[in-house]
Amino acid sequence: MEAFSESIVLMVLFRWGESVIIRTFRERDESNMSYTALYRKFRPTEFADVKGQDHIITTLKNQIEANRIGHAYLFCGTRGTGKTTVAKIFAKAVNCEHPVDGSPCGECAMCRAIAENTSMNVIEIDAASNNGVDNIRQIREEVSYRPTEGKYKVYIIDEVHMLSIGAFNALLKTLEEPPEYVIFILATTEAHKIPITIMSRCQRYDFKRITIDTISDRLMELMQKEQVEVEERAIRYIAKAADGSMRDALSLLDQCIAFYLGQKLTYAHVLEVLGAVDTEVFSRLLREIVAQDVEKVLETVEELVMQGRELSQLAADFTWYLRNLLLVKISDNVEDLLDVSAENLVQLKEEAEMIESEVLLRYIRIFSELTNQLKFASQKRILLEVTLIKMCRPQMEQTRDSLLDRIRSLEKQVEEGVFSALQGEKVVYVSKEDTQPAPKPVLPKAIPEDVKRVASNFRGIANETSGMLRSYLKQARLSVGNQGQLLIVLPDEISAAFVGSDAHKQEIREAIEQKIGKEVQIEVSQMEEGRHFEDSFVDIEKVIHMDITIEDE
Repeated sequence: MEAFSESIVLMVLFRWGESVIIRTFRERDESNMSYTALYRKFRPTEFADVKGQDHIITTLKNQIEANRIGHAYLFCGTRGTGKTTVAKIFAKAVNCEHPVDGSPCGECAMCRAIAENTSMNVIEIDAASNNGVDNIRQIREEVSYRPTEGKYKVYIIDEVHMLSIGAFNALLKTLEEPPEYVIFILATTEAHKIPITIMSRCQRYDFKRITIDTISDRLMELMQKEQVEVEERAIRYIAKAADGSMRDALSLLDQCIAFYLGQKLTYAHVLEVLGAVDTEVFSRLLREIVAQDVEKVLETVEELVMQGRELSQLAADFTWYLRNLLLVKISDNVEDLLDVSAENLVQLKEEAEMIESEVLLRYIRIFSELTNQLKFASQKRILLEVTLIKMCRPQMEQTRDSLLDRIRSLEKQVEEGVFSALQGEKVVYVSKEDTQPAPKPVLPKAIPEDVKRVASNFRGIANETSGMLRSYLKQARLSVGNQGQLLIVLPDEISAAFVGSDAHKQEIREAIEQKIGKEVQIEVSQMEEGRHFEDSFVDIEKVIHMDITIEDE
């Protein structure tokens, strides 16, 4: 009897409030289904839910209210900005039995059918996989039939730029003069690939990148609904990383929540999941670049790589960091332009005083080029290291801004009374006019036995050193100084500067001592530009196995 009564009640409720019962059943079914991604779960179902595209939403609603609905629309914009979503809402609105201020009611039979993808009035086509002439001919045949229910038959063609030339030509006539009950909505991320003949037949709407504030507000709203505790700083970083795409933001947020399931999502958690770098590291890296400390810069890169940071994201974020520095440098009121905390703003202002605008522009140019290169690079670390070395050594570039950077560096040294040279060596530029032959190096009358032992075992000694030092030592040539010390000759200034640092020279001495049991004096030099190694040095690796005869005069 109880079961019978319950059935009656359910039947009455179904008669009185069909939509309530359907929604209840739907919620039960969804609860038993597998997890739904956030961007699918919270996809807007009415115009009011669409964020960041007010200029488009207002226009479409006004058209519906005034009954001035066009026959063809072209939605353009970057990924995840709402093109397909707005197209579906528009399809519901034009077929809605009881529209409210130009928006679909969401309750009538047509709205429910379209929302559940069971309506024959809304046809979605993926042009990426249906891009041939035959597919368009099929559409031309179908448009001759009126909709079985509702007012309009709506064709949503996604990624329309993927259609072939023949398919575009087949669509032209139908697109220009379709039946009064047919609406075409074309969506694309690459509007420049659309033929002008197609564009001229459509109303074009450009979807803008969604602002960081808009994305952040939406994410915080959804996290409250999901009852997930998050830091505002974490949300803002996700919003910035999404690059104007709401869908990307929701996907990144979903990823971060899944990794730290059941925990509060913090800023540090987001950085770890996304492989990003904190601004404190950027500050340290910039100071090392300004100081032209190649060794510390490479050590910082090593640290980031060992932490598993994503180098492409690093390059993009550091470019953004340099942009903020430039804005602080050239503007007095930047609070409204920068998306940073008050604490970080103070730090940016301090660092802006350390560097000139022209140098910042050079850094931004270099890193912008790097960001594009990293997209297709297989050896990302090497590209990053070379780029940072170029920033520390402007003499490696021949551009105007790098030359100005070198001049400013020299002026600073003059002001400070500092005239330092690289380990007592100088670079010699040989011109074509220089016809004087260089004197051949003279072999010392006696090479210390300890130096001979090191030379014969040097490759094994080099293998005992740390990673970066080991790679540079593989390029080294060996000679002997006037005082009988071991001379390690590197091919260029950068490698000589790295190996010739006090810390690395000490590491080499310790490796030698462990190998032969004796301490050997070493010096680091570099090959002069425009000369061969044999022109300036004696290759002791070739002569240590030869008997050296000294003739008496």
